[in-house]
Amino acid sequence: MFGSNNGKDSKDKSKKSPLAGNAKSSNLLVRGTTVEGNILTETDIRLDGKMTGKLSSKGKVIIGPSGEMNGDIDCQNAVIEGHFNGNLLVHELLMVKETAHVEGDVRTNKLVVQSGSVFNVSCGMGKAVSRKGGKRESVELEELGQVVQKSA
Repeated sequence: MFGSNNGKDSKDKSKKSPLAGNAKSSNLLVRGTTVEGNILTETDIRLDGKMTGKLSSKGKVIIGPSGEMNGDIDCQNAVIEGHFNGNLLVHELLMVKETAHVEGDVRTNKLVVQSGSVFNVSCGMGKAVSRKGGKRESVELEELGQVVQKSA
């Protein structure tokens, strides 16, 4: 009845709890949640509530349609459907959906902005996006400088 293992041996302890973290885990800040401060995560995070502060993720950051972020984001990829105001550093792909309202300073490698979105930003793009303080470093110029030095 209750707690029965149907004759199976309960010695198999290798199964992880559904609450245990794994490579496919992600974080979620739901509507009605307000966070003030800093978040550092190794995995993806979805924001449907409100956040003020700094958010750093080695994965994807998704700001849902009801999400609001005021502050700094540093991440691999980002999808913005809600409101963002601040400094945004995306090392790979930034997707701005038609429901998005984005203001501030944006640095990204690749950018997709859908029609209907509000995108009032200072934007820098290219392969040379670094994690150093949100500043963009130009690999192309560095390589060009090395070529000039070798030919001199």
